[in-house]
Amino acid sequence: MVTEKRKQTFLLIFLISLLFIINYSFLDKALISFLDEKEEVFVERVIDGDTIVINEGKRVRLLGINAPERGEDYYREAKIFLESRILNKTIKLEFGKDKHDRYNRLLAYIHSGGKNINLELVRRGLANFYFPSGKDPYYPEFTEAWKECVRSKRNLCRKSDERCSECIEIKEFDYYGESAVFRNKCHFECNLTGWEIKDEGRKKFVFPEFILNAGRSVRVKVGNGTDNKEELFWKIRNSEGHVWTKTGDTLFLRDRSKGLVLWRSY
Repeated sequence: MVTEKRKQTFLLIFLISLLFIINYSFLDKALISFLDEKEEVFVERVIDGDTIVINEGKRVRLLGINAPERGEDYYREAKIFLESRILNKTIKLEFGKDKHDRYNRLLAYIHSGGKNINLELVRRGLANFYFPSGKDPYYPEFTEAWKECVRSKRNLCRKSDERCSECIEIKEFDYYGESAVFRNKCHFECNLTGWEIKDEGRKKFVFPEFILNAGRSVRVKVGNGTDNKEELFWKIRNSEGHVWTKTGDTLFLRDRSKGLVLWRSY
């Protein structure tokens, strides 16, 4: 009898371990969904593509995304999409490990109509994925949604149609050292004036008047210094800290008309 019980116990332990190995991410998400606080709220206003107002003036910042700001491409489209899905409706908020940000806004994933609305914004190219506090169980879904968007070339995922978009490659990306090396692999020069590098958040570097000759490379480095043909300096305010987060981030390179040239995550 005791032996049989031991066998059953070992079998149960084995099956549980197997489930964790095979489907850890699913179980991890299910566990977090079970433990996390959820709340139903009424949406009073949509400020932009990643911020809303609920329940008599409380602001909510959508987790996992960064939508364009006022004056940027697709700001209006992102806001209109969000309004069409949740304005004047009761929705469900799903909180992450931090419930508030430093501005005392709630941080949450929005669920409405059986869909994760944050994820839909990324899939439609109305926001890029954004995980400044570290990757959570939703991260794989958001990066996959972005890849789907890139394949469909929608909105923020619109592929650059500049000739040099096929020429520029990342030769080196040292996110700990806060620098990236870009190489022109084509046999003709590329005018990178007005091209921009951006992280997942709001930090942005715009190339000054700059020609990258055929077969040559240029390093863009966060810090102060004098620009030259081989090195350009990305100057940021002291209050901004680092550009590339230690918990993971993304480099987006766009041409002067904001077409996507390339992106690289770590």
